[in-house]
Amino acid sequence: MMLQGFIAAPHTPFKSDGSLWLEQVRVQAEHLTKTGVSGAFVGGTTGEATSMTTHERCLLIQAWCEATGDLPLKVIGHVGHNCQHDAITIAKFAEEQGADAISAFAPNYFRPGSLDDLIHFLQPIANNAPSCPFYFYDIPSMTGVHLPMPELLKRAADELPTLAGLKATTDDLMSLQECLEQAGDQYNILFGMDEILLTVLPLGIRGAVGSTYNFATPLYLDLLEAFNRQDFSTARRLQLASVEMVRCLARFDFLPAAKYAMSLIGVDCGICRPPARNLTSAKKQELKAALEQIGFFRWQSERRAN
Repeated sequence: MMLQGFIAAPHTPFKSDGSLWLEQVRVQAEHLTKTGVSGAFVGGTTGEATSMTTHERCLLIQAWCEATGDLPLKVIGHVGHNCQHDAITIAKFAEEQGADAISAFAPNYFRPGSLDDLIHFLQPIANNAPSCPFYFYDIPSMTGVHLPMPELLKRAADELPTLAGLKATTDDLMSLQECLEQAGDQYNILFGMDEILLTVLPLGIRGAVGSTYNFATPLYLDLLEAFNRQDFSTARRLQLASVEMVRCLARFDFLPAAKYAMSLIGVDCGICRPPARNLTSAKKQELKAALEQIGFFRWQSERRAN
């Protein structure tokens, strides 16, 4: 399975009381489709997976599979969990619901100390959803697990037969190049750092998963078009706009700020769960002004006009 284009990591919508707001999933899915996104990586870091129960995560994947039944949007269900049994439960459920693929990150409390440990943990998760292509979600900045991904790809044919590729959320470009070389045409490497997308396009990356593709896909589509026509000056300018946007959101606490940005473009995803702190009314107004200053609203409208 080769996923390409921009794949959003959608926010999980929560009502003001913190309960799931699954009615909004269809709104999210339609928005992503209209803006040119090719898939949804459901229930990952941006989706606040670790702040949800196993049952809630299953309900979320079910809602996305149902909401995208008539849409050209691939659903990758993130099933990673510190508890292997719960990860298996979610993986089985995702397969039953018709998810196009599943993914899992490494456990991050009792961490695997070797590639053998990681593969031993992942095998039953992938094997219990045999019809679903499996992507390992490598995000060492969050899990604290730093293991050689090129070696994982080398061993996958024998030890993880349903592996389709990696979601590589890392700025280790040396390792990324080695992964791409090892992957060849057999595995799909998806890049997970929106703010440095331009640095990996020359390496051969053709698919990307990220949080800002929820609300900034027009910017990245313009960037990709500029790169493809070898207008590197424009591509660099657009990547800098991405950097400015990410830094702006980070100043206000990225996750709640990004959720508020969604509401500004008409897709309300509600609140964040603790320990994330939601923005005050004053902070929301400050963030809106800051986004306007860097052109957040302008380039979205310009893309739609074109």
